[in-house]
Amino acid sequence: MTRPKRPTVYDVAREAGVAASTVSRAFGNPRRVNAATRTHVLEVAERMGYHPSPLATALQSGRTATVAMLVPDIANPHFFGPIRGAERRAAAAGITFILGFTEESADAERDQIARLSRSVDGFVLASSRLPADAAAELAREHNLVLVNREVEGMPSVVVDNASGSAQIVDHLASLGHRSLVYLSGPHASWLAGERWRALSTGARARGMAASRLGPFAPQVAGGGAAADAALVSGATAVVAHNDLLAIGILRRLAERGVRVPEQVSVVGYDDIFGADLCSPALTTLAGPQEEAGRAAVEILLTAGAQHASGDGPRRLVLPSHLVIRESTGPAPA
Repeated sequence: MTRPKRPTVYDVAREAGVAASTVSRAFGNPRRVNAATRTHVLEVAERMGYHPSPLATALQSGRTATVAMLVPDIANPHFFGPIRGAERRAAAAGITFILGFTEESADAERDQIARLSRSVDGFVLASSRLPADAAAELAREHNLVLVNREVEGMPSVVVDNASGSAQIVDHLASLGHRSLVYLSGPHASWLAGERWRALSTGARARGMAASRLGPFAPQVAGGGAAADAALVSGATAVVAHNDLLAIGILRRLAERGVRVPEQVSVVGYDDIFGADLCSPALTTLAGPQEEAGRAAVEILLTAGAQHASGDGPRRLVLPSHLVIRESTGPAPA
């Protein structure tokens, strides 16, 4: 049986009544095509079942068919999901995926963007440590999408920290806790500030006392100092910036003979691999991190169409949910 011939750029051009170069620009360089013309070309292409080769589009537009993702700490399991989602979406689109890490440094992040800018079409910045004004300035020159970070005027994908943190407060309040301490992550972490705001707001609404201590290194090694500070605070519930820090806190509390959750309850964020394997298993806030990475690359791939349509930057908020395990329990009498 003879397979039907796939439509070419010339077939689409003939049907749409435009030059083949116009069809190429409509897909590869939309800024150089009138919005109405581009819409007409895309409708014709869709009707005919035409899909341009990513490589051909890249060659015609001067683009590289490559995206890069930068993460602060490549060893943190929290980033495994966003990396996997971003890589899979890039592979499905037939484009090359580059991964880099910035060692929690805004300067390193800025340097990597400068170094790679000639080699990639866009960047996914996960938990970016860049100041907001620096990120906005870079976005004027490069295609950037943020994951787990928001900056006014920039496209972003975040897990819902506000409702998720409220779930944590409600859970602890239901167990009779009247005080909590948030053990914060790095000063430059946007998430640290957002989580504290949501926790403190929820605590006030529930008549709970809330305090913030830190910053602490968002790693297991940071848990020792964080746990000692939490014990001094006298709070009966500890909320750690992330699961790695929470696991380090559990270890330090065990060393000091403090029973969890009988004497202190501990909560983390991110539901990383291993959060259910520590002792006791960790109560933590989970979200669709793989979906966040996939969506960020999708936004990069459609950036040209959004620009041509005049739409503003996309802001996607993904749902979160609390996973209750053995590290939280009734407040001590």
